[in-house]
Amino acid sequence: MKTRRFFALFLLLSLLFSLWTAPSAAAVEDPNILAKAALLVDAGTGGIVYGKNEHQELYPASLTKIMTALLVLDAVEAGQLSLDQELTATASALEGLSDDGSSAGIKVGETMTVRNLLYCMLVVSANEACDILAEGVAGSVSAFVEKMNAKAAELGCENTHFVNPNGLHDSQHYTSAWDLYLITSAALKHAEFLPICDTADIVIPATNLSAERHLYTTNNLLSSWRVIGYRNKEAHGIKTGSTSEAGHCLVSSATRGSLSFISVILGADRVEENGVGNIRSFSETTRMFNYGFENFSYQTIVSATEVVKEVPVSLSKIDHVTVHPAEDVEALLPKDLGAAELERTVVMQDPVEAPVKEGDKLGTLELSQDGTVYASVELLAMHDVEASALLVFWRDVQLFFSRTSVRITAAVLLVLAVAVLAWKLLLGRRRYRYGRSVGSGRSGGYRGRRR
Repeated sequence: MKTRRFFALFLLLSLLFSLWTAPSAAAVEDPNILAKAALLVDAGTGGIVYGKNEHQELYPASLTKIMTALLVLDAVEAGQLSLDQELTATASALEGLSDDGSSAGIKVGETMTVRNLLYCMLVVSANEACDILAEGVAGSVSAFVEKMNAKAAELGCENTHFVNPNGLHDSQHYTSAWDLYLITSAALKHAEFLPICDTADIVIPATNLSAERHLYTTNNLLSSWRVIGYRNKEAHGIKTGSTSEAGHCLVSSATRGSLSFISVILGADRVEENGVGNIRSFSETTRMFNYGFENFSYQTIVSATEVVKEVPVSLSKIDHVTVHPAEDVEALLPKDLGAAELERTVVMQDPVEAPVKEGDKLGTLELSQDGTVYASVELLAMHDVEASALLVFWRDVQLFFSRTSVRITAAVLLVLAVAVLAWKLLLGRRRYRYGRSVGSGRSGGYRGRRR
């Protein structure tokens, strides 16, 4: 008997210990991306899947050209330019560019279409193409830079300041991974942007000063033409960048099944590993994509048919109204985190005043975990609730008499009434006191004979 009790106690303690030491079901291992800053965002919802120093001000190098492309495509959409419009390279556009910087070899006086200048800028990262396009949009590079900073502010970029359209180093030229995500998201709204960024190689037709050019992308995720070992068939675009001050930088996107991500890497190193060079902006981007694809999935976390709560109702014979979510909500969650584990926060007026109509917006439901908000959805009334005329009348009476102006008027009237009453009482007492001379019907004291 003692042996059985001992074994039962041992098994119970073992079970409790395993529950105590078991990892959280929702825990996803930190990938520890090797870069100064890194960001992985769900392209569908804008939710952050992974972030490291995403708001830190850092040098973007040629990632700057995403903003330049955005402003050019904005100008095309506004009718200020057309993609087939030809621009001529001026001496001022090519002035001050470093000899060892990225270039497509465009010469002063050479004419090229806006479309082909965008290919030069986004495929081989040509610095001179940026300045030519800047002059075409704003008339001068300095005026274009003003537009860049204004656009950044408009998009909500709080850690960004541009000095030039190409990303050549300047201590006052900086941005953050999050701001670059905002800029890239805006650029992706233009249908022409991603196809150009996603181009592995292209032939630019001959111009007035050059034979045709065959351009090969600087993005090793898209092509093995320059360097082997980084090709990622799930990746699409977007832009590379590197200077000695900025390190190796990359903005990219990738899709696998129903999942799509946008990634940003800033300040990655090039290291030697087993005698082979590793440009971490490419290898860490792929590792970050795999982290997202392998550990996250879309789940329906709220159903529109779900009864969330019975909310008290005033001014009605019916004492409550039932609310439901306005729509089905899907969210990208860690695969090991179930919808039932999310914390639910309901915000609404309590009680709600009748009348209530079916479909009225009565509040919101927020679903979160550990400070991460996964969804927020409006709560709607599931049925009508009629108001009681008597209760509404009584409420209106109370409201009327609760007004300050009404209270003051009532107080004044009360004081006047008391004053009138006091005056009448005082006058009555005087009449009573002097009643024979004041209150009698006869003249005072005359007793003459009757005739």
